[in-house]
Amino acid sequence: MSKIRLPLKRKVEVVVISDIHLGTYGCHAKELLHYLNSIKPKKLILNGDIIDIWQFRKRYFPKAHLLVIKKIIALAAKGTQVYYITGNHDEKMRRFTGTKMGNIRVVDKLVLTIDGKKAWLFHGDVFDVSIKHAKWLAKLGGWGYDFLILLNRFVNACLEKMGKEKYSLSKKIKDSVKGAIRFISNFEKTASDLAIEKGYEYVVCGHIHQPAIKRVTTEKGSCIYLNSGDWVENLTALEYNYERWHLFHFNSKKHITNPEEWSEVENEANFSTVRSAFSIADQQF
Repeated sequence: MSKIRLPLKRKVEVVVISDIHLGTYGCHAKELLHYLNSIKPKKLILNGDIIDIWQFRKRYFPKAHLLVIKKIIALAAKGTQVYYITGNHDEKMRRFTGTKMGNIRVVDKLVLTIDGKKAWLFHGDVFDVSIKHAKWLAKLGGWGYDFLILLNRFVNACLEKMGKEKYSLSKKIKDSVKGAIRFISNFEKTASDLAIEKGYEYVVCGHIHQPAIKRVTTEKGSCIYLNSGDWVENLTALEYNYERWHLFHFNSKKHITNPEEWSEVENEANFSTVRSAFSIADQQF
């Protein structure tokens, strides 16, 4: 039997993904793995909430979730510069801030110069008052959100069988609740105002699960606000190529997961690959 040929990987200068929430029922790890297998990035920015430590369960960490981690390590071993920016759901990673392991670096925030323009990247939980002053409430909300996503998957499975379009319960709730709309608007405004004040051309966030690219202009100047979205509902990533940003939307109907991809990742992420990814000797960012 002839071996199935995998499609050529797209070369991308910078890729930003966030809010994967590995270890939760809502995480679309298989789809993310397909996406990571389709690209060859020079820089991969993991902008917070990659592993959901808040809701981590020993009994639930499927193979696909583990393969996503292996794939990221394999990319680093092959030369991709990986920046892990900590978020609130993986806040325990903050104790490792400043750690550099080969092509992988853990940071709380990041400033990159891209084609002569400065980009300011951070997760965004610093603007969330509920996390700063009532973490227990934020965690409780996280559990509720996870349950809502599970319920949504069941509803969508039923809708697909009936030949109807998928429906996002959480998006409907967000769009109909004035407080949620106001929070998103305030988040975007605060991030943009600070970026303009500090003289950054781009400000790149995650956290609110609202993918976006928009220019924000105030009396003090302007900047481009970007949000990478998430891999729970929106399945989005930010890509920078040829001096332009664009938002990648994963479409499950167009992208059919190939079983060969799983074996490809497993072969890539063997012991020697992991060792080379974390090799510190003479590797500079």
